[in-house]
Amino acid sequence: MTGSDVTEPVRLSVIYYSSTGTNYEIARTIAEAAEKAGAEVRLRKVHELAPEEAIASNQGWAQHAAATQDVIEADKDDMTWADAVIFGSPTRFGNVAAQLKQFLDTLGGLWAQGLLADKVYSGFTSTSTRHGGQESTLLALYTTIHHFGGIVVAPGYTDPAKFADGNPYGTSHVDGNGENPVDDVTRAAARVQAQRVVRIAAALKAGR
Repeated sequence: MTGSDVTEPVRLSVIYYSSTGTNYEIARTIAEAAEKAGAEVRLRKVHELAPEEAIASNQGWAQHAAATQDVIEADKDDMTWADAVIFGSPTRFGNVAAQLKQFLDTLGGLWAQGLLADKVYSGFTSTSTRHGGQESTLLALYTTIHHFGGIVVAPGYTDPAKFADGNPYGTSHVDGNGENPVDDVTRAAARVQAQRVVRIAAALKAGR
């Protein structure tokens, strides 16, 4: 290992699905905090699976789709490139949204080659209601990470901001069907998560 290897920045992919924008806002906050912590960051959305008529029937969904049309879609290279990956998904019946799950399901080839192992992973989510499946969604996501052979770095209660947001598994937000925009409590929790992921990933990268 050379000196240049130690000083290389952590490469972080923030890969998310968002229909009306809540998870996009969390993803942006995480990406910005990670960059400030010294990481090289790729912000990527996963491919939309819903039909156009479904999107058009919801004003917030249609507006968000139009506003983020220039965000690059995630592909397999974003996984192999990264030292760490933070996934984001709204809760769908207490589980990961189909759009993000579809992306995860395309990674079998990389998994079979061992190319998803030994990376740092973490997750964030949102729900319309309190206790609407936030923890179960993140735990379901982390089950996939265990199959990857990845290293789950949850934020835990490692910072006062996490006692305010109350979720040790990852960042989460209750959007109240669009009535509660992403607030300072959620953004603070997201920054803690980003900083922790970058710090642990940097330590692992230096150790290699």
